[in-house]
Amino acid sequence: MSTTIAGIKIPDSKMARDLTELIRSREPDLLFHHSTRVYLFGALTGERKKLKYDPELLYVGAMFHDIGLTEPYRESRLRFEVDGANAARDFLRSYAIPETSVETVWDAIALHTTPGIPEHKKPEVALVTSGVEMDVLGIAYEQFTPAQRQAVVAAHPRGSRFKHNIIDAFYLGMKHRPDSTFGTVNDDVLAFKDPRFQRTDFCKVILGNAWES
Repeated sequence: MSTTIAGIKIPDSKMARDLTELIRSREPDLLFHHSTRVYLFGALTGERKKLKYDPELLYVGAMFHDIGLTEPYRESRLRFEVDGANAARDFLRSYAIPETSVETVWDAIALHTTPGIPEHKKPEVALVTSGVEMDVLGIAYEQFTPAQRQAVVAAHPRGSRFKHNIIDAFYLGMKHRPDSTFGTVNDDVLAFKDPRFQRTDFCKVILGNAWES
């Protein structure tokens, strides 16, 4: 049966149901509920801004966006966002989704930790990032009504320590691949959690490379 939360319908096609089951089986409660809230806040943003978007593509992007933080990727050296984007691509291709749609979802996941870019891409790309920014950073918090926020959190709880727990989840999913965080907000997570972490300095890379001048 379909579910509607804060006026937003959770996609209910076979592909969407399979996706929900897949993510539920692979992610801990923290990430599953976070990912669903990302979809809901992203969709609410799309409705508020009157954007034309595909709810199923937004749902796939939101639900896969943090899968790269989970146990199967503990030895990956890719950015966790790329692991998630690749997993979503494989999932969509198994349902014969057009490649243009696959590319949109790939971008939505791969770019969600790169501020300043997603909002200039297709609506699904922009809205995944909007959902993440609302749920993790509280960006645009006041643009959602109290009723909307309460309905989303009632259906998919944050828990009492979500802020700390999500930072811990980020760290657990990235601490084995610190070089992958260069150039993204993920650098901040490793610096916050690990006092031994050494950031890659862009200017030092420029000044220390093999060119003479």
